[in-house]
Amino acid sequence: MNLSNKIIVITGAGGVICSGIATELAKYGAKVALLNRTLEKAQTVADKINADGETLANKGCAKAYHVNVVDKASIESAHEQVLKDFGKCDILINGAGGNNPAATTSNETFVPGETYETDFFSLQEEGVRSVFDLNFLGTFLPTQVFAQDMIGRKGCSILNISSMNAFTPLTKIPAYSAAKSAVSNFTEWLAVHFAPSGIRVNAIAPGFFVTDQNKSLLFNPDGSPSPRTKKILAATPMNRFGKIEELMGAVKLLVSEENAGFITGVVLPIDGGFNAYSGV
Repeated sequence: MNLSNKIIVITGAGGVICSGIATELAKYGAKVALLNRTLEKAQTVADKINADGETLANKGCAKAYHVNVVDKASIESAHEQVLKDFGKCDILINGAGGNNPAATTSNETFVPGETYETDFFSLQEEGVRSVFDLNFLGTFLPTQVFAQDMIGRKGCSILNISSMNAFTPLTKIPAYSAAKSAVSNFTEWLAVHFAPSGIRVNAIAPGFFVTDQNKSLLFNPDGSPSPRTKKILAATPMNRFGKIEELMGAVKLLVSEENAGFITGVVLPIDGGFNAYSGV
C-alpha cells in the first residue's frame, strides 16, 4: 500500500481509535491533518507520527489543527490552513463522535413504580441534542467542507466511523445509538450522491474497544470488570474486547482505491461477532 502524496484529513484525531488510524496510515507515506477539539491531544499524535517518519522508508508526516466539528466556520478555517500546509484533501475520515452523560439513563429498562437516578423521562434536551450534533453534524459539516476538494479528482474517498449499535441499539444510550444509526444511513446516502463524482463513501462500525470515553463503564475503580462488561463479553462470540490495531485492515482496505475501487456505501462491522449473535 502506497499513500505517498495523499492528503488525509481525520477529525477526532486525538482519540484512541482515530489516533491509531492516523499513525497507521502515516506509515505508508500519507500527509495527515489531525483535526481535534483539544489541540494538545492532536499535537501529541502529530509529534509521534513525525518522529516515527524519520525512521520509515515512506516518510509520512502530520500536523495538528484545532477544530470544532459542529461549527462550520471553525472547519472552514482549518480547511484553509490544511490547503496552505498540505494541499487538497484526498481522503476524509470522520472520526469525531461520542456520548454525553446527560443523554444516558441509569437504568436499562423502565419498570413502572420503581424510581431511578436518571430515567428516560428525565433526560435533558440539551444533552440529547449535543450527542446528535457531535455525531451527525460532526460528520455532515466536515464532509460539506472537505469533499469539495475531491470533485473531479481520482482516488478520493470518505470513511465515516459508525458503531455496531447502529445495527442493534444498546441500553442506556438512546441518543448515541440513534445518532450512529444516522451516520450509517448518511454514509449510504453520500455513497449514492457522490458516485457520479467518483468519490467512494464507506464506514466502519466498531464493536467494543476500550477507550478513554468508555473505560469507566467497562471497569470498576479497582480494575475489575463491571457488570456491563460481563454482559458485553457474554454477547460477543469471540469473548473479548477488540484491539485498536484490529481496525486497521478494514480501514486500509476501504481507503485504498486499488483494493476497494468498486466498494462504496458499505458499513462494515468489526465487532467479534456481536451483531451476528442472537443470544441463543
